[in-house]
Amino acid sequence: MAATFLCSKNLREIMSKINLSKVKCCCKLANSRRFRFSARHFATEKKYFPVKRDCMLPEGCFKGNVAFVTGGGTGLGKGMVKMLSERGASVVISSRKLDVLQNTAEEISRETGNQVLAVAADVRDPLQVTAAVDFCEKHCGLPDIVINNAAGNFVSPTERLSPNAWKTVTDIVLNGTAFVTLDIAKRLIKAQKGANFLAITTIYAKSGSGFVVPSATAKAGVETMTRSLAAEWGKYGMRFNAIAPGPIETKGAFSRLDPTGQFRSLVTERIPTGRLGEIPELANLAAYLVSDYSSWISGEVIMFDGGEYVSMAGEFNEFRKVPNDQWDQLEAIIKKTKGS
Repeated sequence: MAATFLCSKNLREIMSKINLSKVKCCCKLANSRRFRFSARHFATEKKYFPVKRDCMLPEGCFKGNVAFVTGGGTGLGKGMVKMLSERGASVVISSRKLDVLQNTAEEISRETGNQVLAVAADVRDPLQVTAAVDFCEKHCGLPDIVINNAAGNFVSPTERLSPNAWKTVTDIVLNGTAFVTLDIAKRLIKAQKGANFLAITTIYAKSGSGFVVPSATAKAGVETMTRSLAAEWGKYGMRFNAIAPGPIETKGAFSRLDPTGQFRSLVTERIPTGRLGEIPELANLAAYLVSDYSSWISGEVIMFDGGEYVSMAGEFNEFRKVPNDQWDQLEAIIKKTKGS
């Protein structure tokens, strides 16, 4: 059936000749059954793409390791810290809100029995970064693992942005990542000690995106820095990788970026796996990338989005919304088109 559609001389040419009114009728028919289709479609995908929340790495694999995690008090950062701690790492978490950090540190340390320490620092200020790394080195030692997770973002038409709004986001995301990375790496080089660095970016760092332009710009810079330092500092025993997540539901991010709740339903519909990601899934990938099990991976930015990016990349991917029983109707329309 699809072969008739695809084997004609040029798919784009065929589509340009299709009677649009008939196609619209077909699409309206599809939309009229949309709820039934979506329920069936996503139930199937849920069956095939279950969430695994347990850590996939063996117990004790991070024993003796020190991790330094920015933005570690909530959301994705907290999830990664918990998994590292569960597998034996001593972790220092840093952000601006010391009370939040201390609550998280006490909670995770109580659950895992391993050391989790909190230190306040604004990554936009290199002096505060230096003080935070001093704290880590004094109480735990130089890090074996560095996760740059601190982020700032908000949705806005770009023409409404003030210079300060632009600077706030780019300072946290790009400069903050650079300040933390440079401070720690210089100490590591002096001590002749290797480490694994991981940055958390986003899928729109690659594609670009309106309405979050400062974030897209800064995250793209972080990805370029990741690749560049992987090439330059591998000789010092350092690996650099990044994870570019799609939509993963966290209280903080979704309250800022999706205050009405509409984004959640829209984005779920376009993800081939039919659901949002969950924090433990990202934490598992992060733990793997900073472990010795991935020691031959460096300079990579790994998409972690349930297929969202590739789903949006092709203009004909919207046909995934057409139910199977309506492809016969669509094929009949195409066959009647001259030149098919």
